[in-house]
Amino acid sequence: MATESITGAFVDGVVRAWVDGWVVSRGAAPPVREPWGFTVDVGQSAHVSRHVLAAVGDGVEEQTVRKIADGVTATGVWLKVFQDPALVGRWLGDGWWVDPEPGWLMTVPLPAHGGHTGVPDGYRLRRWTRGGVTRLLVTTPDGSFAARGQLAPTGGTAVFDQIETAPGHQRRGLGSLVMRTLAETAAAEGAETGVLAGTPAGRALYESLGWTVTAPMTSAKFTGDGRASSD
Repeated sequence: MATESITGAFVDGVVRAWVDGWVVSRGAAPPVREPWGFTVDVGQSAHVSRHVLAAVGDGVEEQTVRKIADGVTATGVWLKVFQDPALVGRWLGDGWWVDPEPGWLMTVPLPAHGGHTGVPDGYRLRRWTRGGVTRLLVTTPDGSFAARGQLAPTGGTAVFDQIETAPGHQRRGLGSLVMRTLAETAAAEGAETGVLAGTPAGRALYESLGWTVTAPMTSAKFTGDGRASSD
């Protein structure tokens, strides 16, 4: 899949914006700048840290990816590369598990004034902000989980994260409700561009709301023996 034609400065800014927003959203350590990108300590047993390359698409160099991957010896270290997993997977050793499904780095221009977002009948929406992160929770009247999402503004950009709709509540407008409400919140706080790492399950929704693909994304984890593991 070809990436969109965008300037290198814009791409570097988007990658940095996503990293900065992601660490706020997940409560991870501040990113450490590397010659090739960023290292982030996450602090979870299955996700100790992650390396994120700043280059995207054709700018990703095989030699750089191999050098970073070969330097990893601890299990639980993740690697995020903004290139197709079918290609990146060939550059990694046997100790790496590569998610076969690609992700995508996506962006959207945020409106200065968002329109009203109505909650579908039979659902309730709660919103709260703590530690700079705004979270949305959609439930049924009895409190059962239906959908969620969160937002981490970082100045002119805002990272949308952990967007989820329960299987039994899909195709009822809840994903759009979450995304539009987060977009309104981000714009109200001064953000001009939304950024997210999308999955195959969410890409169609995001594109229907005006999001565009900046680059494909590979997610890989060092397990030491190549066994699959979830993020």
